[in-house]
Amino acid sequence: MSQATNQSWGGRFSEPTDAFVERFTASVNFDQRLAPQDIQGSIAHATMLARVGVLTDDERDAIINGLSEINGEIERGEFEWSVPLEDVHMNIEARLTDKIGITGKKLHTGRSRNDQVATDIRLFMRDAIDVIEAELVRLREGMIGLADREAETIMPGFTHLQTAQPVTFGHHLLAWQEMIARDHERLLDCRKRINVMPLGAAALAGTTYPIDRHVTAELLGFERPAENSLDAVSDRDFAIEFTSFASILLMHLSRMSEELVLWTSAQFDFIDLPDRFCTGSSIMPQKKNPDVPELVRGKTGRIYGHLMSLLTLMKSQPLAYNKDNQEDKEPLFDAVDTVRDCLKAFADMVPAIEPKKASMFEAARKGFSTATDLADYLVRKGVAFRDAHEIVGQSVAYGLKAEKDLSEMTLDELKQFSATIEQDVFEVLTLEGSVAARNHIGGTAPDQVRAAAQRARDALAAIKGEAQ
Repeated sequence: MSQATNQSWGGRFSEPTDAFVERFTASVNFDQRLAPQDIQGSIAHATMLARVGVLTDDERDAIINGLSEINGEIERGEFEWSVPLEDVHMNIEARLTDKIGITGKKLHTGRSRNDQVATDIRLFMRDAIDVIEAELVRLREGMIGLADREAETIMPGFTHLQTAQPVTFGHHLLAWQEMIARDHERLLDCRKRINVMPLGAAALAGTTYPIDRHVTAELLGFERPAENSLDAVSDRDFAIEFTSFASILLMHLSRMSEELVLWTSAQFDFIDLPDRFCTGSSIMPQKKNPDVPELVRGKTGRIYGHLMSLLTLMKSQPLAYNKDNQEDKEPLFDAVDTVRDCLKAFADMVPAIEPKKASMFEAARKGFSTATDLADYLVRKGVAFRDAHEIVGQSVAYGLKAEKDLSEMTLDELKQFSATIEQDVFEVLTLEGSVAARNHIGGTAPDQVRAAAQRARDALAAIKGEAQ
């Protein structure tokens, strides 16, 4: 055969591939990243072929030893990747044949690059998800620990970015934790659907060899073989599902990043981020920029783009495999890397957040944040809620003119709006009294925050226990 034609399919062709087309259709520059999974899958495939009698034990051992040596070459950076061989699969197979001779050509018996690559990607994603989950766990543990420590730290709660009611910093952090907990569930659910083995589907219809797909699935740690050969080689739902998870996760991290950026500003002055998570300005020596959260916020759009890329890639594909699917790897690889790095940054950064408690407390005193507490107080005294709302509105209008918060008004000043108001009103107009009064599950009372933190720890421990 001419060296100009690919050894995996060149026999049918009468002229070599155009040099540009060769480069254009090759994927080895990026799919070589799948080499560990490709070798893992090939070793399992060869083991299964020997068990069913398609390969001899000596052939199996030669293949496995050769693949192990190739894996070492790749890890040491000694492996020479070839664009004419198109992809990771043919590069490894060609090197195996060079090392062990004709036996290397027997490895591909009963499989196709279609089911091979589908298996490699699932193995890669399974490994990637396990790394990402570990970072999610670290982030959740950091959030829960900081929330527990700051269960009594008072800050303003916002709606429309306007001061609404006082909350605790711990309560706010546990809101973040709830977001990440849902992401954690989505990731684990995605992993279940990834853990299905395409190998054995061959090109699209299965194979005539007496393979045992259950053996291969067990060797590779898959839950089960895929049920339908056509779907097995063409399905990329798992890639879309992962990037969907990634998009929601980055949306959450972006919301948190926005708050961190605001809180570190001189205008808010709620928190300090350690210097190791910030950078300076080349022209303004006083600047300390929260670059880590800003960059995470920016990378969110990148992940959204990968989701749209994969959805568009798959939207018009007929069954079964099509060359279009070569385009799934770069967005998927980048999504994995981006998610992993953003989570690592947050897992390192969040526990190191230093709240500026005095600034938070002072901010909570502004904006009449205990107005709702005054309305609730009046209702408990027998005033109808709508009337109480009107009374408090009048007292706020007075406070704006007098430049006084409700808690700074005298009893006589408050009584001009309702004779129902008595000295005990000041128990609910303090920030401490306001947060303590929300003493129910999901509320911002310090005791509830601590209890919620413990429930979150227990839930996370249960997930980690199941994984073990």
